[in-house]
Amino acid sequence: MGRQVRMVPPDWKHPKNGEGRYIPLLKGSFAQADAEWNEEYAAWQRGEVKSYKRGSPVWEPKCEAALACDSYSEWNGRRPSPDDYMPEFPEGAATMLMMYEDTSEGTPISPAFATPEELARWLADTGASAFGGSGATYEQWLATCRGAWAPSMVVANGEVMSGVEFAALPHSS
Repeated sequence: MGRQVRMVPPDWKHPKNGEGRYIPLLKGSFAQADAEWNEEYAAWQRGEVKSYKRGSPVWEPKCEAALACDSYSEWNGRRPSPDDYMPEFPEGAATMLMMYEDTSEGTPISPAFATPEELARWLADTGASAFGGSGATYEQWLATCRGAWAPSMVVANGEVMSGVEFAALPHSS
């Protein structure tokens, strides 16, 4: 998780709560998340859970930890809600780029821009957070804007840096 470019329509206004704070929204398809939850719930009812022990996911009998749960929601979280996801915009409507933090579910850290260069310039000029209280240079932000995302933090050669900084390094491409 870290920084992520999301495509939005030119008139997109990210929703806010009654206190004027952005409401976190997950990127991705609500319909897909709901279908996956339903599939896994059906397996739960059969006495199975998804396991990744062997790499690719497979259905296995419930483990002790799953058996200790009173419900599937306790095991894997509540059913997805469309209120938790970015809307699915009509084809061709999302033409602008907006930088989001996705350490939580996702809130914008920038206005929308038409190009990666404009977005990177705004992020660098305003000192937008690349990680914690650290900003990034125009070149670092541009690499992230073109790559669509960066993790929050990277440890490379014993040095802690933001994923935005790391994305701009020559060896990270």
